[in-house]
Amino acid sequence: MVTIAVDAMGGDHFPRPEVEGAVQAAKMLGVRLILVGREEVVRNELNRHAGWQELPIEIRHASEQITMEESAGKALRAKKDSSIRVASRLVRDRQAQGVVSAGNTGAVMATAKLVQGMLPGVDRPALASAFPTLSSKPAVMLDVGANVDSTPKMLAQFAVMGNAYSRVIFRTPKPRVGLLSIGEEEHKGNTLTHESQPLLKSLKNVHYIGNVEGRDVYTGAVDVIVCDGFVGNVALKVSEGLVDVVRQLLKESLKASVTRKVGAYLAKGAFNEFKKRVDYSEYGGAPLLGLNGICIICHGRSNAKAIRNAIRVAKEFAEANLNERIATELDVWASAQAG
Repeated sequence: MVTIAVDAMGGDHFPRPEVEGAVQAAKMLGVRLILVGREEVVRNELNRHAGWQELPIEIRHASEQITMEESAGKALRAKKDSSIRVASRLVRDRQAQGVVSAGNTGAVMATAKLVQGMLPGVDRPALASAFPTLSSKPAVMLDVGANVDSTPKMLAQFAVMGNAYSRVIFRTPKPRVGLLSIGEEEHKGNTLTHESQPLLKSLKNVHYIGNVEGRDVYTGAVDVIVCDGFVGNVALKVSEGLVDVVRQLLKESLKASVTRKVGAYLAKGAFNEFKKRVDYSEYGGAPLLGLNGICIICHGRSNAKAIRNAIRVAKEFAEANLNERIATELDVWASAQAG
């Protein structure tokens, strides 16, 4: 049985969503959970769920937690017994295959990188995010914030990791991988995109289709979008803001007039489908790819459904041996480059 450690003290509303999501996952997914946090707090929350003692759930005590307001660097140095650090140690020590956290993103990334370490052949980890598209499958963008500055070699590594992620989680047989730029033509872009082109073209087992533009992110024309973390994070935050605005505008339009009641009733199903397709909780969280072990980072405001789905993604990563695939494919590419 796959074992996932859950940082029970990380989210905005800890530990309720983390505990409820873990209970749901234990019942539905056939996975073993280790809830990490202050034992008394976690146990009290678990006791709200009748019969949890019969589930494959245990508690691992951690005396400290890192808040959203804390500096990631200072917290990493000062809080050696934080819930995210204890959870990451469980992965490092092979007591768990992965960790799920809705905590301080910077602290989670820094802790996971320090404690779990990197896969062979990976210079820096990349944070991947799923974007809704007009097709039936989301597109994966990476990096969306782990690395503000990236090198061409790192972008090539991101392409390999994103390609494996799309195949395993979204069952895309041959993902189309594109480089995010300001135009489809190869001569457009900046120094980073220009210098990345030869490396991306040299990747084995990656279907590289060249430059893609921002508008291509949502059309379904590309399955994996590669970019540096600065550009990716801006794209992510703009998208999240746009989704919230569109959702609110639709809601206001449907309620604007009594004469629209019939139309609103008919549109309710379509509106609910829209909410589902753009709801971050459907995807669980963003995996930090390239680590020696699995790490899924969730929104701070994640609900139980998001935590459950993040655990599901971590379980699928483990069962598919995703990290081993990434390491093997990077090794093949490195050998080809050396030859």
